[in-house]
Amino acid sequence: MAQRQRLIEAAPEQVWDVLANARSYAQWVVGTQDVLDSDDDWPAVGARLGFRVGVGPATFEDTCVVRICEPLHRLELEAAAKPLGTARIAFGLIPWAEHTLVLLDEHPLRGLGARLENPLTELALHLRNRQLLGNLARAVRPAAGKVGR
Repeated sequence: MAQRQRLIEAAPEQVWDVLANARSYAQWVVGTQDVLDSDDDWPAVGARLGFRVGVGPATFEDTCVVRICEPLHRLELEAAAKPLGTARIAFGLIPWAEHTLVLLDEHPLRGLGARLENPLTELALHLRNRQLLGNLARAVRPAAGKVGR
């Protein structure tokens, strides 16, 4: 299970504002090239967003669905990545003095990716999510004024 954390020097409300903005995902989710569409009620439970991911000319389009939403505290998503299946992506926000400790937990949930999960795929997720949390911290920066580790 790929779990990472990062202290973001911003209030939980500022971090949540970025998580609750479906259009911002292409800015900080590693590999996402574009958000194609999103439900107006994002991040309500059941809301979806369509996205394009890839590297260079190799791209594919898929969706992400909100499974759990506790504003300012917790957001859990199920992201499809055909043909690999789906992944559970959970963000936890913990107030840490005037900052926010962001906990990220991601693992394959269904399909081929879940059956093939192993230490190498977990390492890849750790590296990807390290970058993702850095990107999230930078995305929060304009609203927060500064960002740290």
